[in-house]
Amino acid sequence: MIVGLTGGIGSGKTTVSKMFYDLGVPIYVSDIEAKKLMVTHSELIKNIKALLGDEAYENDKLNRSYISDKIFKNKKLLNAMNNLVHPIVAKDFQEWYKAQSYPYVIKESAILFESGTYKKCDAIITVTAPIEERINRVILRDNVTKKQVLHRVMNQMSDEEKIDRSNYIIVNKTLLTTEEQVAKIHELIINKTQEKQSF
Repeated sequence: MIVGLTGGIGSGKTTVSKMFYDLGVPIYVSDIEAKKLMVTHSELIKNIKALLGDEAYENDKLNRSYISDKIFKNKKLLNAMNNLVHPIVAKDFQEWYKAQSYPYVIKESAILFESGTYKKCDAIITVTAPIEERINRVILRDNVTKKQVLHRVMNQMSDEEKIDRSNYIIVNKTLLTTEEQVAKIHELIINKTQEKQSF
């Protein structure tokens, strides 16, 4: 089974992913893999430079602040960038997925719904957290302003919409309650995979 894991910026997707990983579940983190591909995949590098200019790279590394500044203020550019990156990440995921043998895998993606990736998932988990907590986490993590965080939040689908389209919801308030929710969902998914095998 492919289980999609998503949530708004600062909701705690990484924390939740790690909890599943600690239970033995293979995790594919789309954002991390995308960043790797953006500096190793020659065709993608060429296309990103064509879209955003040579300044998108500094000494063969991603110029993240330049890219963020460009795409989070311009929806057209953001969509164009996603259209370049997503097909390559999707192909990379498929190759990784074929090599896994666990009953299910998790594909973590901030824009699981927006990118259309959700269509290839057997189930979806959405991680939520109070908006103020999310904003504070991102300010501390990325060393950005509240305004910059809100720009990113506005470019993502609302939590309500994500919840409506998900099979499981994790409310990430305290580590303990989040761990309990993860353990419960893990058990439910494992049971589902066993039911599938018995047919």
